Amino acid sequence: MRTVHSITSALAALAMSAASLVALTFASAPPAAALENGLARTPQMGFNNWNATHCGADFNEDMVRGIADLFVSSGLKDAGYQYVNLDDCWAEKDRDANGDYVPNHTRFPHGIKSLADYVHSKGLKFGLYTSAGTLTCAQTMPGSLGHEQQDAKLWASWGVDYLKYDNCNNQGVDAVKRYTAMRDALAATGRPILFSMCEWGENKPWTWAKDVGNSWRTTGDISDSYSSMLSIVHQNMALASYAGPGHWNDPDMLEVGNGGMTDTEYRSHFSLWSVMAAPLLIGSDLRKASAATLKILTNREVIAVDQDPLGEQGVPIGTDGGRDVFVKPLKNGDRAVALFNESDAPQRISTSATAAGLPAAPGYTVRDLWAHTTRETAGTLAATVPAHGTVLLRVSADRKWALHPPAVDVGVGLPVAYPGGLPIVQPGTPVTVTTTATNSGRLPALAVNTRLTAPDGWTVRAASRRSTPALGTDKSFTTSWTVTSPQDAAAGAYDLTATTTYAGASAGSTVQATVLKLTTPPSGTTYLSDLPWVRASNGWGPVEKDMSNGETAAGDGHPITINGAVYKKGLGAHAPSTIEYYAAKKCTSVAADVGVDDEKTTNGSVTFEVWADGTKVADSGLLTTADPAAHLTAAVGGASFVRLIVTDGGNGNDSDHADWADARITCT
Repeated sequence: MRTVHSITSALAALAMSAASLVALTFASAPPAAALENGLARTPQMGFNNWNATHCGADFNEDMVRGIADLFVSSGLKDAGYQYVNLDDCWAEKDRDANGDYVPNHTRFPHGIKSLADYVHSKGLKFGLYTSAGTLTCAQTMPGSLGHEQQDAKLWASWGVDYLKYDNCNNQGVDAVKRYTAMRDALAATGRPILFSMCEWGENKPWTWAKDVGNSWRTTGDISDSYSSMLSIVHQNMALASYAGPGHWNDPDMLEVGNGGMTDTEYRSHFSLWSVMAAPLLIGSDLRKASAATLKILTNREVIAVDQDPLGEQGVPIGTDGGRDVFVKPLKNGDRAVALFNESDAPQRISTSATAAGLPAAPGYTVRDLWAHTTRETAGTLAATVPAHGTVLLRVSADRKWALHPPAVDVGVGLPVAYPGGLPIVQPGTPVTVTTTATNSGRLPALAVNTRLTAPDGWTVRAASRRSTPALGTDKSFTTSWTVTSPQDAAAGAYDLTATTTYAGASAGSTVQATVLKLTTPPSGTTYLSDLPWVRASNGWGPVEKDMSNGETAAGDGHPITINGAVYKKGLGAHAPSTIEYYAAKKCTSVAADVGVDDEKTTNGSVTFEVWADGTKVADSGLLTTADPAAHLTAAVGGASFVRLIVTDGGNGNDSDHADWADARITCT
């Protein structure tokens, strides 16, 4: 995780005497009354600057005023976003003679109250940040440990409406006592201040924080990667029973628009946060937001799912083969149903209105919240979902279902080497692609016709019939196509779009084919860091060759070191991670020394796996920062592709710097 979440031993020593006094004070503090501030009856919506600026020079009052202006001009305020929140680095490092925070003179020369007044003048609310410790996470300003009453009173006088309260430099003081003390201090001000607990899920706050905070982080920090987002979904989705009006599970800020994921992945991110009734806090730089980013962030139909006043967090009712189905009950009796495809290839995902909890009915109305179309169904809820994509539906038992066209979905089938594998097309090589249109409607779909389009320079030819006069309930129609990319096609992902028209309506689906010129590995034993990978994903920062993972940019790691042993060769990863190589059915074995890198001394816990196509062939078991390197070998004979996978050990990916030391592959 981020290195700002650590504290140097020197700073710890300086703070120790004060922390001891604080600990004694808390030890004798009586239990306090429950949280009753009337806030966050639906999950909070707003902006936090951290992911966009960190402590950079552009984090200043002009930037914050500009964000408030953008809330109004871009439609974010009208869409429901309220809070404009400052993160770390807003104050000077030292308190004044009275022990109060001092706004940073360079960043905020006119003070915080002036800034809060400006935000309020726009009809918005204003938030601040600090830590339940002696210093904040960036170690640029004081924390509030031991100063709760004084600080809360000061913030209230400035007009603060929101507090994000982090967990850094906490000196080992009990978390419940630290956060309860701030809750009581905020309440004593008499000003409604939303209390957002950023405790990272370390002490299972969902089991005790309902009466302490309006929301609590359930995981470590998110990063702008699909693997990080997916890992957080897996952790947060099991906690639905703890959420409700006034108290929410918080899987961290939105990364939508930061550039590390595709728009398809960002739509999944936004959809899943909404289904999970999560706070929607924009974490991207709105000054640079694209039209596509704003379109995602202002989708009112999706936001309505998040903000539904019933306040139930959606739950997974199916997670088979990376085909996830989430259901969220809504106050008017509808159900929000998310069909999420975790895998790297398109998959058809299906459930039913009955499974979603709706009563038996002759027909149902289905609203696609991204396509903004309304259809009728006999009960099947299905879509062919692109890799990493989500189809979000709002389903109702509507007596007027027959007024809408039948629900037809169309999918594109691409060739893959193994189930869930990456759909790869080699330049100039013809491949067979299929399109399948399926009618889930109670009514027949008439005059069904499908076409497939590809980028300029590609050739697409139908190899079977493209149309059928009628398609009955739960019936499908498949067309085969021969698709060829140009001989000189550059490596990358390319869209293939299927469009099915039928009487009164149409359906479409876009999937991505990856063009790669696969290189057969050399004979003998070769270090994997000397070979090109097919793809690589990482929880934090890029996968590194011959160095550890540095969490941020390429080349920012250190020599690979596990339990004191230093390695010149290998791969530096950060859970969750996948690194895939082409084996061409020529390779026999993979071997590596695996473990958590010594640059992390606590918290790191991972498992290492080797997969041959769709089969796991080796597993290291759980390894932590205390363990020496484990030697892992795997037989991969006959596999077209080999994947090196690191999981987070089931407790989040804090400090999970995972080394594949001396990783090598043997081929014939």
